[in-house]
Amino acid sequence: MEQIELTEPWKAVEHAGHMPRLISPEPGRVQAYHHLDRTDAFDVDVTAADARAEDYAALVLPGGVANGDLLRWQRPAVDLVRDFVAAGKPIAVICHGGWVLIEAGGVTGRRVTSWPSMQTDFRNAGATWVDEEVVVDGPLISSRKPDDLPAFCKELVETLADVR
Repeated sequence: MEQIELTEPWKAVEHAGHMPRLISPEPGRVQAYHHLDRTDAFDVDVTAADARAEDYAALVLPGGVANGDLLRWQRPAVDLVRDFVAAGKPIAVICHGGWVLIEAGGVTGRRVTSWPSMQTDFRNAGATWVDEEVVVDGPLISSRKPDDLPAFCKELVETLADVR
């Protein structure tokens, strides 16, 4: 995953008084990246197979090309995202994190943004793709890239305040 797309929302959520948890298909540690360069590794709190949507207020899907591509074929990750969609719970997605949301059937009829190269994927999945810093459509928050993180984190924190 793109490290800054994990750490900035994490800090914003913590600062707002919430307790983020790192969910991954596999236990252990998750390797983060800055583009294609390795950065830090982070401890996994719970596996996707063990996580239940009802135990969380929201789901954040960080980007990174490899992360987005890997998650979309990990059945426990797709199932967890599908459960969040079915429950109408907030999902915040940035950059390439949207591939797993597409795989889970969570974008049909939604207005979204993402890294520009994903616009065809979103449109083919039934979404309306726009090139904007942050888009909020019901429980779905989306942004394009790391430069959009301030707006993305603001919307995520405001959404979490409404969930309390």
